[in-house]
Amino acid sequence: MMAELVRGQNHPLSRARLEIRVSAGVPVMVGAVLGDVDGRAHGDGGVAHPGAPTLPGIEVSRQAAADHRLAVDLAALPEAVHRVSLLLALPSGAGGPLRFGGVAAPRAAVTGLDGTEIARYTLTGLGAESAVVALELYRRQGAWKVRAVGQGYAGGLAALFTDLGVPRADELAGGILEAVARGSARSVAAPPPRPAAGDRARRASAPAAGTDQPGSASRAATGPAAPRPAHPYEAPSARPAPGGPGEYPREGGTTGAAQPPADGGGPIDYTHPNRRHATPPPPPPLAPPVPPGSPAPAIAGDAAGWSLEERLYNQVWGMFEDLARTTAAYRSAVDFADSRMEKELDQILSDPRSRLGSAGDAAREAARAKRAQLVDQAAAALDRDLVQLTAEAEVVEPALPPAYARWDNPVWHGYRVPTESPMALRLGDLHLPESPALRIPLLVRLPLERGVWIDSGAASGEGLFLDATELRQRAMETAVAVAARMLAAHPAGEVAVHVIDPAGSAARTLAPLVRAGVPADPPAAGAAGVTKVLGQLAQRVDLVQMALRGGAADALPPGLDAAQHLLIVNDFPHGFDDRAVTALRYLADEGPSVGVHLLMVADRQDATAYGPLLDPLWRSLMRLTPVPDDHLADPWVGHAWTYEPSLVPPGSQVLDHVLTQVAIARTKIK
Repeated sequence: MMAELVRGQNHPLSRARLEIRVSAGVPVMVGAVLGDVDGRAHGDGGVAHPGAPTLPGIEVSRQAAADHRLAVDLAALPEAVHRVSLLLALPSGAGGPLRFGGVAAPRAAVTGLDGTEIARYTLTGLGAESAVVALELYRRQGAWKVRAVGQGYAGGLAALFTDLGVPRADELAGGILEAVARGSARSVAAPPPRPAAGDRARRASAPAAGTDQPGSASRAATGPAAPRPAHPYEAPSARPAPGGPGEYPREGGTTGAAQPPADGGGPIDYTHPNRRHATPPPPPPLAPPVPPGSPAPAIAGDAAGWSLEERLYNQVWGMFEDLARTTAAYRSAVDFADSRMEKELDQILSDPRSRLGSAGDAAREAARAKRAQLVDQAAAALDRDLVQLTAEAEVVEPALPPAYARWDNPVWHGYRVPTESPMALRLGDLHLPESPALRIPLLVRLPLERGVWIDSGAASGEGLFLDATELRQRAMETAVAVAARMLAAHPAGEVAVHVIDPAGSAARTLAPLVRAGVPADPPAAGAAGVTKVLGQLAQRVDLVQMALRGGAADALPPGLDAAQHLLIVNDFPHGFDDRAVTALRYLADEGPSVGVHLLMVADRQDATAYGPLLDPLWRSLMRLTPVPDDHLADPWVGHAWTYEPSLVPPGSQVLDHVLTQVAIARTKIK
């Protein structure tokens, strides 16, 4: 029977392998401190946190999120550990709440691997505290119990660690918060919660789901971000419900999901019954009939949403989540198989009678065979899920609209300037090592909530074969492709482009934009040109902000257009003095809220002379790379995804065709 705990109450734990589920409503950091009989920590190495998420017997999430699932194996904890303190902390400097008293009461639940709740505790009565010890698992006379603690600390993590006896508490707390900030900066945010079937009002003006914007209506801030389970052989699935991708065989050889036909035949079900969305609403009464031969909405666009574009957007994000979770289940299965084999081998080596001889060899061979069997079972389940996701991607990709499509998609050949702004924009593709051929589009909600930084610095992988000049050129090509896609995805005249190229080094790469007359003025060169463009855009931001804050949005100067403005900056910080750097930082911070967006090509090493002054600028921008690089993380399990930019195929004329159509449409509205 599940126990609803109050502060100070305890409850016995009859299982060794557990999950601790945390729900906070806002992004929080979760950690654990391993302590001795008196509750004192075993040094700073006895703290599991986002910077060091795994300790013997416990694994925590690698980033801040509104929901967490912690894997705990009490039998695997060191003998000297008698207490495990679960702590929650609000990330600092992220624009979110600074105290638990300003948010809904967090809730922590101890469950079995099958999801059955054992004990639950709601942390009420918190005020100025920004860190709290929520629960405590403790060992008494060989038996484990859970106690509801609810001890908060207004002094934050440092005060909490000091109270628990963690050495160098201030230093450790600062390092953890920095690790949380890095994890937030590299996380790809999930889309906003999907509307219910009866919600027909499309939130066209809703905030964009930028990659790590705290407080945005995205699942990175409000949705589940569960770490991978400790060992899915005893858990029904890496997902909340059985029967979908990510469910792997249990240790007995049984499975929680129906197996596909032995001959591999039969139709493929694209609808993913476990993808949590409502039934798509009916089409508008005046919607045109679906032409013969077009992809059926039940396959391409089977997710919830009022329009086909919205359904495709939600379906892409559903595929993203499915691939993240099924890969997490596979990796967790391999980890469990490895740890089990190591434990069995350790037991063999600890017994002198079985250490040598044929008996020892047979026991070691049996342990390795069991490990291979478990890994093979997990690999078979992963392959089954990848086949289904690949089939779904092959149907969805050709049906994507221009804003979501690759540059080699035939949809661009029939491109016409749209009359409505899109929900999102494709910035590239994501894939994992287990499935390099399965590419998931990286869709970012519009309008952008943060600028984009194309990193032209030293790269890994394919970038190792490019010199500095080639990398800079590739980075500028990526920026031009992003700018062209943003122009093509919006109605004519809704996006104005400005270019800063202090040394004129990107003239050749910028030629397609310049030929089409896209920039409002020729690319700004030299210190004077840089100062002029930044001054004009900063003045625009000031005027719009003052009008909005004063409630006089209709009182803007007549010459101030209502378009969004995109500033392309090449080779930063060359050509920038201190005043220009300050103006650029101002645009990066304040511009997105009033429709001024930054697209910057830069190598961070070139700006080392500014020291930590520019650190807030780099953190405020979404970092992309001109070559494939695994620097982005998903908001569910924190995988390192390889990002690959969306570039125009070599020799293709699609970019010139699209920009010509944009230029023609712009002349018609003047």
